[in-house]
Amino acid sequence: MTRKANKVLQQSGVIPYRIIDGKVEVLLITTRSRQGWVIPKGGLCKGMSPHDSAAKEAWEEAGVVGRVTTEELGNYKYRKRGNTYQVNLFLLPVEIILEDWPEATARERKWLEVNQAAELVKETSLKKIIQNSWIL
Repeated sequence: MTRKANKVLQQSGVIPYRIIDGKVEVLLITTRSRQGWVIPKGGLCKGMSPHDSAAKEAWEEAGVVGRVTTEELGNYKYRKRGNTYQVNLFLLPVEIILEDWPEATARERKWLEVNQAAELVKETSLKKIIQNSWIL
């Protein structure tokens, strides 16, 4: 029996951050099931660049707005419901934190020190990207 080639689905996401008293803080959000902590990410929007798609996900999922960097920070893969996803990541220096946003009732959000944020996410390669992306 032959297996179907496993297609890797492309997504884009952001690592939202701010600097408070000279220290970098990263914003994580819960999954919709509130079973774990993740970064805002999602499928590429038709007609939008990967970094613009990532900015849209940050607004929808985390209620934060800023100018997403156009240079890709790195990527990581994860599996969900039998599919493999590759998430291309961008930095988002947060300028506006909204009190109301599209997924406000579905998710929690939390600002964390870089190492704390890295500890909470599940994917090993995402942990490394979070820990190593602060050459500001």
